[in-house]
Amino acid sequence: MAVVSTPATLERALPAMDNAEVLRIRNDFPVLNQLVNGQPLVYLDSGATSQNPVSVIEAEQEFYEQRNAAVHRGAHHLAVEATEVFEDARQTIADFIGAGYEETIWTSNATEGLNLISYALSNAALWAAQGRGDRGLRELALGPGDEIVVTEMEHHANLIPWQELAFRTGATLRHIPIDDDGSLRMDAAASVIGPRTKVLAFTHASNVLGIINPVQELTALGRAAGALVVLDACQSAPHLPLNVKKLDVDFAVLSGHKMLAPTGIGVLYGRQELLDILPPFLTGGSMITTVTMERAEYLPAPQRFEAGTQRISQAVALAAAANYLTETGLDRIHAWESELGQRMVVGLEAIPGVRVLGPAAGRERIGLAAFDVEGVHAHDVGQFLDSRGIAVRVGHHCAQPLHRRLGLTATTRASVYLYNTTDDVDRFLEAVAGVRAYFRA
Repeated sequence: MAVVSTPATLERALPAMDNAEVLRIRNDFPVLNQLVNGQPLVYLDSGATSQNPVSVIEAEQEFYEQRNAAVHRGAHHLAVEATEVFEDARQTIADFIGAGYEETIWTSNATEGLNLISYALSNAALWAAQGRGDRGLRELALGPGDEIVVTEMEHHANLIPWQELAFRTGATLRHIPIDDDGSLRMDAAASVIGPRTKVLAFTHASNVLGIINPVQELTALGRAAGALVVLDACQSAPHLPLNVKKLDVDFAVLSGHKMLAPTGIGVLYGRQELLDILPPFLTGGSMITTVTMERAEYLPAPQRFEAGTQRISQAVALAAAANYLTETGLDRIHAWESELGQRMVVGLEAIPGVRVLGPAAGRERIGLAAFDVEGVHAHDVGQFLDSRGIAVRVGHHCAQPLHRRLGLTATTRASVYLYNTTDDVDRFLEAVAGVRAYFRA
């Protein structure tokens, strides 16, 4: 009997990534083929913003050249074509994260997605108090005595919206602490998450520590407490296979610019039954059924949360980025990045005066490493590396509480992606080894 190959079996059949393949991949990324300060560019800042392959650039350009029109608004040929490619892109992203079509909402970025959830939940209390909307809203409404739980390692985008939700509703914000190595204290998590927890929000992978959190273990604690579970997948969706249904989360967010797509596009996943009863965040055109001078009735998700003119070309480009990652193989990408990440950590730990945050060498992490150089400010480290053509991130990486917990104000962060080679890492390590001598630290 003939064996039919599925995408999964095809991916397993592909060999592991190596430098030769990565060098071919680099040809798809025009920006990488340049000199910076007279040196070939080594781009190690994909954790902040990734680069775009030609296929993604061409997908957005082709939209503007061939079918630029407003979606869901016209009956003419261009409008119909624009709507088709726009909604096809939604289905592509839904498949990419294991979500339903109606559960996939376009946002400007992950930050907007998290704010959308936060404001929808505070609006739930207002609607429930006035007897408006579905009866299930009362269960989602927060008030005094309720608790919102985050972790000590969160990006500000997954912290401040919950701080503000607590302020608006009178709920209490609590957090799960970390150990000195940055790992979540799961013993503490079991006591922090309890009967009063209404929302549990946490990052899948830390943008500073590189740690991959135990999503299913945390979700189980949230489920036992009856809490809504919100996953920040910004640092996981671009780098490893993601299935929101298997992870059993209620909401998840990601940003396109971290996964080969343009800026200005993100995704919110939400369970259908929750999206259809939550009040909208932004209101206006395109998300309504009936409007009078006194009130409006709203469409179900996803249109319920997509007011105004859409991010059409960016959504089309994000779908092209997802296809690029799928064709390359996310399992393979994750394995390659893990290899590069370990190479970075081993090399950094061997340099005197360098402290690496997060898991020690040999422990699982995504392909990034944040570090402190004794006696040299992170900004100086970054400028020194830039003088050698090496692009890294410096600062607190939108995670001030985490840095404060670890006794630091800023670090330098190097992050790899599918277009980085072992030579990139070695050039980076060689440069870092010269930092303290250069600054006479």
